[in-house]
Amino acid sequence: MFKRSMVSVLVGLLSLALLVGGCGSSSSNQEGKIRIGILQQVEHPALDASTEGFKAGLAERGYKDGENIELDFQNAQGEHSNMESITNRFVSDKDNLIYVVGTAASQIVANATKDIPIVGAAIYDYKGTGLVHSVEKPGTNVTGTTNFNPVPKQLDLILKVLPNTKEVGVIYSSSEVNAQIQVAAFKEYAASKGIQVVEETITSVNDIPQVTTNLINRGVKVIYTPTDNLIASAMPNLVAVAETAKVPVFVSDGMLIEKGGFMGYTVDFYQLGVQAGHMAADILDGKSKPEDMPVQMQATMKLATNPDMAKKLGITIPDDVPQEAK
Repeated sequence: MFKRSMVSVLVGLLSLALLVGGCGSSSSNQEGKIRIGILQQVEHPALDASTEGFKAGLAERGYKDGENIELDFQNAQGEHSNMESITNRFVSDKDNLIYVVGTAASQIVANATKDIPIVGAAIYDYKGTGLVHSVEKPGTNVTGTTNFNPVPKQLDLILKVLPNTKEVGVIYSSSEVNAQIQVAAFKEYAASKGIQVVEETITSVNDIPQVTTNLINRGVKVIYTPTDNLIASAMPNLVAVAETAKVPVFVSDGMLIEKGGFMGYTVDFYQLGVQAGHMAADILDGKSKPEDMPVQMQATMKLATNPDMAKKLGITIPDDVPQEAK
């Protein structure tokens, strides 16, 4: 009788231990690996680079997929409904951390959970989009890297290389908040310099050849583009029209230099992904919390140029432009 009672007690304790153990492992998979959900807003070279950089950044800090972490990569293909369903699954699975690439996707994730740490990338304005209270001290479960670029310096560069410029054409997507913010800043600074900004917006890549032609027909001699996913995905279409008219295109995305962009202070999305990976590692290590981690800019902003395009356009880069741009 005593033995049967002891067996019953032991069985009960074992069952309780299994139950508690099962509850405690809700944020990791059956192999005990840390789970990280990756939501990429759309397939795009810059965003792809952000994701690859993030993986590399994690690996540099000892977090390697398939070894001690499990990365669940999902591409929403630009569909709002996909972003929501992917986010809901990450939250339901109680992932240890969510990495989100793109502004629209980040807003959906931030609205879905206030508990799971969120690290973002390819997001221009964290505060303006309501993701954080301030970039210095987010105060929420969101932090990350920003693809902020020095808009005033872009115009200063244009005026240094093309000092007779009186107006600048700007092409951007009317649906991208990031691009709108950059253009607003560009216009404000241009006004202070007495430079007229001639705007054209697009709603799809199919609009690019026509709006570029519109700018050229209006007498524009130089074009500026902010970081903009639609522009980046069809840059050759823009350049094909601009090059024919001998109009240089100043860019904000480093990947667009090799696609015909002429010059610009450019964002390195891969490096920003690496920085985001390091931030995620700090969170996983228990060293920091998102609410206390300042949003990070690119460590060094690169001034890049396209020498071949300079020759085609017949533009000589002045001697007082930094050597790195020649």
